[in-house]
Amino acid sequence: MRISFRAFLKIFLWPTVAIISSFAQPLGAQHSSPTVDAQKPPLLGAAEVGALDQELSGETAKRNLEGIVRFHRVRGSRGFHDAAELVAERARAYGLSDVQILEFPADGKIFYGTQRSRPPWDADFAELWEMSEKDGKWSPAVRLASWDAMPVTLAEDSESADVTADLVDVGDGTREADYAGKDVRGKIVLAAAQPGAVQHLAVEVHGAAGIFSYALNQPQAWQGEDESLIRWGHLESFAPVKTFAFMASLKTARALRGRLAHGEQIRLHAVVKAGQHPGAYNIVTATIPGADAKLRAEEIAFSCHLDHQRPGANDNASGCVTILEVARTLQKLITEGKLARPARTLRFIWPPEIEGTTTLLNARPEFASRIKAVVHMDMVGGGPATKAIFHVTRGPMSLPSFVYDVGEAFGDFVNRESDLYASTGHALYPFVSAEGGKEALQADFADYSMGSDHDVYQEGSFRIPAIYLNDWPDRYIHTNGDVSANIDPTKLKRAAFIGAASGYFLAKMNEKDIPEVNRLTERRSLDRVAALLPRLGALESWAGLTPVTVFQDYENAATNSISLFTHSSGSMPDHDIQFAKARAELLIASYTRNPNSGGPINSDFYPNFREDSDIVFARKVEPKGPMSVFGYDYFLDHLGANKLSRPKLLDYQGLWGTGEEYAFETLNFVDGKRNLNDIRNAVSVEYGPVTQQMILEYLSALESIGMLRRLPMQPAK
Repeated sequence: MRISFRAFLKIFLWPTVAIISSFAQPLGAQHSSPTVDAQKPPLLGAAEVGALDQELSGETAKRNLEGIVRFHRVRGSRGFHDAAELVAERARAYGLSDVQILEFPADGKIFYGTQRSRPPWDADFAELWEMSEKDGKWSPAVRLASWDAMPVTLAEDSESADVTADLVDVGDGTREADYAGKDVRGKIVLAAAQPGAVQHLAVEVHGAAGIFSYALNQPQAWQGEDESLIRWGHLESFAPVKTFAFMASLKTARALRGRLAHGEQIRLHAVVKAGQHPGAYNIVTATIPGADAKLRAEEIAFSCHLDHQRPGANDNASGCVTILEVARTLQKLITEGKLARPARTLRFIWPPEIEGTTTLLNARPEFASRIKAVVHMDMVGGGPATKAIFHVTRGPMSLPSFVYDVGEAFGDFVNRESDLYASTGHALYPFVSAEGGKEALQADFADYSMGSDHDVYQEGSFRIPAIYLNDWPDRYIHTNGDVSANIDPTKLKRAAFIGAASGYFLAKMNEKDIPEVNRLTERRSLDRVAALLPRLGALESWAGLTPVTVFQDYENAATNSISLFTHSSGSMPDHDIQFAKARAELLIASYTRNPNSGGPINSDFYPNFREDSDIVFARKVEPKGPMSVFGYDYFLDHLGANKLSRPKLLDYQGLWGTGEEYAFETLNFVDGKRNLNDIRNAVSVEYGPVTQQMILEYLSALESIGMLRRLPMQPAK
């Protein structure tokens, strides 16, 4: 094996440097060695980083995780409340301020912005038995599911029932063809799809008594590989006809399907004591008050989501206990004087996923007005068995901010330090827990991706930038295999450091930090230039697209966002203007073909391009929130009520994005200033070319359901 010069330095030189440094320098002191200088932390001092490294504990976080995973944490349920009480008790024990469990009524009728409150759901008992016949009598023989033993075997929102019925295989169960020639009335259907997707046809249309689903985990390389996994199932929260559903493993389902295919009669007995009931969303919150009398009203929030099935270790007990560990560590270090109390308040929030955050920001608008930035953690502890890749994820292009660069800077620092430690056994900041792994973190710095509460914060109603820390993929997500044994304390500690360092820096940031932050954003901007270059070829053949302008607008806005934290002038300094010009020249030089002046042009764009391109929409003040929330789709519900057809954009597959992402960002770009062509430009650069017709169709649908208003056309200049 050849050894590179860099590897030679790591293996042979670094141990000597580390030993000398350990004698010559106190912990956290500045070092003069080139090798050690390369380990200088970004944005925070060595003493601050050293204090965080010494205090953060992956073991403490995992012990708290082992408490949370005991509860089946469905929104508004007894299990969720018990988990909330555990978190609140720990927060009080750690000395946090203003610890509360906020309650917001949820009854299926109350709306919080775009979130129709889902009634809480609880289960007292549920079992599914296979029956055996003897002398003409049927009796229980094999227990196939038990709520007490494994709550995930009962689908969420199941209703009480006591049914003995034959089992009928309906394949996927989501198409009318799946029921052709089959009598399922009064029977229990065996289906491959999620219960909620099967419910309408099976129960409402064809009269089935219940559902036995073997839905697989989310699509990923390991889907179906472990036949013993049981996926968390959901019925529709607002279905007009209620029913029950149990969940089976693929192994169990294959055995049952084989027997049915050979003509065997399989009779099941289902007993369920469960149902929805009026109640409340519970949201735990706590603070570390800021030091500055003027700035303490500004908050940096740490967010997660407390709900999910039992055990739900990585998703998302890991995020909950990691922000709890951040809270414990920062409170302790501030109390001990090892960290200065930051000017801004640090807030910690444990809600139900997405619906809880949408509820909080609508019901308590002061939260939305105070929060300057969010560090959101959803799945941050997956060890090697999960196959997880850790991501530090940016916000969407509709919300430019330097905040994301801060998260990436600390993520890159942990990458370098953990790689050095894994490669040599020595590093100033290894970020390792005694009970955890020692491998390098290898965090990926990712463009915006949807799927958790960060969507709500960054949505156009609230526009709060969020650093999103998350594992993906995870082979055990939403299954009974998501257990605490798969959680790595070292991973928890590293996620905690990235979050704590990012949030703490943002909470104390002032004008003195501007030069270093500017240098950071410039470096990260050049990284994004490099990422954009390969995309230009895919964009240049589409008429009307101006990717260089879109990119420049984003980067300039990200630089200007620094002033929101320093309360300085929002205008760009001369140096930043010069840098922006040089960056534009670099991009223009790479954008070799102008789509409007030669080369092949894709003619797939709206015929009335010139007439419609100047249309400007503005979003109405209410309701606030994403169009599709949790368990409820505001857009599709209101679209159906107005008897409007589904816009093509929702099902569009672009080069780098799906319909859900196009729709989310298209609405986010609506600001009363951008015209139709501006929005089409921006979304196309972010996710791939899309026609102006699809953008107009979607925005017109939003106008029809009362979300947008069309502004009067301005006279041509």
